[in-house]
Amino acid sequence: MSSGILTIDDVASKNTPAIVDYLKEKDITPVMFAEGKKTEEHYEEAIYALQAGMIIGNHSYSHPHFSTLSLEQGIEEIEQCEAVLNRLYKDAGVERVYRPFRFPYGDKGGDNAEKLQDYLRKNGFHKLVDTQITYPWWRENGNERNVDTFWTYDFEEYRLQTESDFTMDDIWKKMHNPKPRYGESLFGEGNHHIILLHAHDETEALVPEYYKLFMEHALENGLTFEKPAFTVVE
Repeated sequence: MSSGILTIDDVASKNTPAIVDYLKEKDITPVMFAEGKKTEEHYEEAIYALQAGMIIGNHSYSHPHFSTLSLEQGIEEIEQCEAVLNRLYKDAGVERVYRPFRFPYGDKGGDNAEKLQDYLRKNGFHKLVDTQITYPWWRENGNERNVDTFWTYDFEEYRLQTESDFTMDDIWKKMHNPKPRYGESLFGEGNHHIILLHAHDETEALVPEYYKLFMEHALENGLTFEKPAFTVVE
């Protein structure tokens, strides 16, 4: 059997409350990573998620490729989103206990990667506990020591929006692929995952309740979801 922690990128969106309601029904607590700009546009939806017990972390303000930014610009992206999240938690009446961070596109900053990790460490960002992940590539790429939250499995459903030759059938096939192109097999025996889904209204328009379809299929195939835990990296 395999297990995992669910993470959801690009919050907030119009369909965020529906995603939250479904996950609460299934007793699944995700870590949601919010774009500051989108959260300002869908502020009430983000408040709904917080008040329902979801954890919302930092996914930058405008979702850039960090390797295209200077160090100062990268830090500004993080801090702009921090300001939005601090205000959001306050307005929701929810204590902000954890401050996880995920780089957009998994782009950790190119030449500034180590300096950005130092910034995250020195400024008290929280690392999602990933000690059960033992894939060699995870350690080789520094993920076990890095503060930011990477992933081991991506549904890639965002590709439905832009790639005419990418279909739902491709998603189902990947879920059962023992050796996917990126990451690890979702249903591999004993595999532990940080799973990536996206909150996209564009995908919702193409495939209504897409998140429910994927999650139900995962649950039916024996995947169990764990509560996220966090630590501070010194």
